[in-house]
Amino acid sequence: MTQVIAHRGASKKYPENTVEAFRASSAEGADWVELDVRRTSDGALVIHHDAHLPDGRIIVTTASGDLPSSVPNLAEALDACGELSVNIEIKNDPEDDDFDESRALATPVLAVALARRDPAELLVSSFDYAMVDAVRASGSPVATALLFWRVADVAGVVGSAVARGHRAINAHDPLVSSELVASAHANEIEVNVWTVDDPQRMQQLIDWGVDGIVTNDPAAARTLLPR
Repeated sequence: MTQVIAHRGASKKYPENTVEAFRASSAEGADWVELDVRRTSDGALVIHHDAHLPDGRIIVTTASGDLPSSVPNLAEALDACGELSVNIEIKNDPEDDDFDESRALATPVLAVALARRDPAELLVSSFDYAMVDAVRASGSPVATALLFWRVADVAGVVGSAVARGHRAINAHDPLVSSELVASAHANEIEVNVWTVDDPQRMQQLIDWGVDGIVTNDPAAARTLLPR
């Protein structure tokens, strides 16, 4: 059964990556919440998509106490998700100011997550494959996923997920075809698709048997996927 994954929470109706968006996700029909984690200057793990705040300040050079009240830490976000499972995306782009070449960020993220969730209720993903490889190398029971958005990645992503021991691929919607889904499933790899708000496209993906639809509008997806 395809799962509904609330993209940064119920972000169609609430500000993304906020406690309000996470709390609303269950009522909006989500099975999962997807959120983004970064670190501050004092090592706090906070939820924010971009490396910069709207006022231009860089999160990694800003103390957690100086962040806007709308930016939760990871523990607060997980608590706000209630009983929903959570896909934690670790942001680690070489072009961002907070790039972690050591991939050490995986360790505290896992520690906080496992203090609040059963491993079966968690998925760690990243565009930085070395980061999710670090999760696997740690021996953690938390499953991992490779995020991708480039056409060049399509041909090899399933094989890469298998070889690296990851459970899923989180694929940019325009790159997803029935052939990709079939190939992944033949190799026991799950397919989560982001970000899909169009009901017609959702239905097509459901018909193809994707494992998760990442959407800003979980309520719309739920109408197509009655429990």
